[in-house]
Amino acid sequence: MSPITILVIADPAWKFLKPLETLPADVRVIITYNPARLTEVAPEADIIVNAYYKDFSLLGSILPVARRLRWVHSLWAGVDRQLSPELLANPAPFTNGRGVFAIALAEWAIGAMLFFGHDLRRLVRQQEAGIWEQFESALLRGHMLGIVGYGEIGRAVAELARPFGMKISAIRRRPELSGSDPLIDAAYPPEKLHELMAASDYVVMATPLTTQTRGMIGEAEIAAMKPSAVVINVGRGQAVQEAALIAALEAGKIRGAALDVFETEPLPAGHPFYSLKNVLISPHAADQTPGWNLRATECFLDNFRRFRAGESLKNVVDKHAGY
Repeated sequence: MSPITILVIADPAWKFLKPLETLPADVRVIITYNPARLTEVAPEADIIVNAYYKDFSLLGSILPVARRLRWVHSLWAGVDRQLSPELLANPAPFTNGRGVFAIALAEWAIGAMLFFGHDLRRLVRQQEAGIWEQFESALLRGHMLGIVGYGEIGRAVAELARPFGMKISAIRRRPELSGSDPLIDAAYPPEKLHELMAASDYVVMATPLTTQTRGMIGEAEIAAMKPSAVVINVGRGQAVQEAALIAALEAGKIRGAALDVFETEPLPAGHPFYSLKNVLISPHAADQTPGWNLRATECFLDNFRRFRAGESLKNVVDKHAGY
């Protein structure tokens, strides 16, 4: 079996890459994020693993000289910032860490629903003020959950929401794929987005960022929502038009929003989301549970075993569709 060279775009000091040391002796692993070194060794690479989230442009810069390349893998699930013209033109298959972070994001989405349904912010406020004041809260049971983007994350949300007794509908590009899915009550094409928004008590955004999803939730979509509804975004910040969302939240046109992702990250100081009392924000860390990045490395190793055995790779990205 021919030796294999894996070029990992990453900081060599990152401890979550340590499992790469378990690869067979005939597998050469080079870890660097130095542009000159990357350019030097790219012609020798059979596989490129992109892990350097601080500068995704490094991948595209070395692809033209990666003449032996047979496979590109992103350690992370989101690929929108990696789909450079060089990657789109390269014939090597492109895979990602899809599914690795789905359960963590789904749990966070469920937590956000409980946060608003049981008004946990009010409980904390009353406790801190030493106030004993009873009030009614709302069960999740019987309420409608609308999931926009029914991939790995969306399905994980449905899996956790179903035992709460929620009614669940989903938007996906090919709703016929969910015809026999026991987790959801109905699946609709993107053209039915307004109807889903109007019927839902909670809307979970779990879409990748593509030309079709960029800005898909705007003024008209938010205006269709119930005044008691909540938007939860664990997908991509650019899928929601923040100006429209802020205006609706400030005017009390919807109950609230729980956001893990934003148009601009880090969220700038003084941004309205920081001060709005009907917003719950996470610094794009909802998926950062213990061992989260280690699991991403193990996902690659599992796929590498498939590659070495001549089996089909998992999580192949449709580079032109964007996910």
